[in-house]
Amino acid sequence: MIESIKYYGQLLKFRLSSSVVFSAMAGYLLGFEKFSLNEFIFLIIGGFFVTGSANGFNQIIERNHDKLMKRTSTRPLPMGNLTIIQALIFSLLLGLVGLYFLNFINPQGSFFGILSKCSFFGLLSIILYVLAYTPLKRFSTTSVFIGAIPGAIPFLLGWVAATDDFELYGGTLFAIQFFWQFPHFIAIAWVLDKEYKKAGFKMLFGNKKGRYPAVLSIISSLITIIISLVPFFWNHNTLSLSIYAFIIIAILGIWFALKSIRLYINANDFNAKKLMIASIFYLPLLQIIYIADKLIR
Repeated sequence: MIESIKYYGQLLKFRLSSSVVFSAMAGYLLGFEKFSLNEFIFLIIGGFFVTGSANGFNQIIERNHDKLMKRTSTRPLPMGNLTIIQALIFSLLLGLVGLYFLNFINPQGSFFGILSKCSFFGLLSIILYVLAYTPLKRFSTTSVFIGAIPGAIPFLLGWVAATDDFELYGGTLFAIQFFWQFPHFIAIAWVLDKEYKKAGFKMLFGNKKGRYPAVLSIISSLITIIISLVPFFWNHNTLSLSIYAFIIIAILGIWFALKSIRLYINANDFNAKKLMIASIFYLPLLQIIYIADKLIR
């Protein structure tokens, strides 16, 4: 029984799903004017299950490719610890339950009289991740662009849960997480280039390690920094920045961009790993600064 729980936990990628839910929580904490514990709990449970569902379907589709990579060869399906039917039923149930919980958040503003805005964005993220990003990985680096869309939805999802509105401010949060993903993806694709190619995945821009993907990483990191500072220049009741937060975020952004610049100057695995680690810390640190600045003011 304990072993089975472990395998299902691996299928939904517990740590990854948790990090995704953190972005959704951050979006909610930035958007709320009157905090609702029920909505916050529904967002956490629904977001976690929806993300876990997408991860499960991803592993079902890529099970034969996962066998070829050391990093993924020990997953439940390549190892035979779960059957395809078990994984399929589990992923489907996770998705349905996740959407069910998200549908309790602001149900009055529904699409087609069925889905709340939150459940709509949850369903959209599953569809794009499973039916677009996952199969495209074997054909083109366009998959990175497509994958960045569902990857950026959690931050927006939290905002929509709090405000029941998709607007300029929610779009700003979406844009931050969208452009952040390119340095993140590039660093991972660089470090795992041999493994990805062995499995038939086309993940590295330009199809080889060099200055081209490094330039793209610099550009996208600079765009991320600019967008992250934009709230300082408007007077919104929930999403704005003090001068202190502006300075801290600017310093954090410069630190992040320098990792890409160093990869351009010395295009090697060491600098790619440094960029990958920096990208993992950058986004949650940025979100924490946003939240702390709102709560302190």
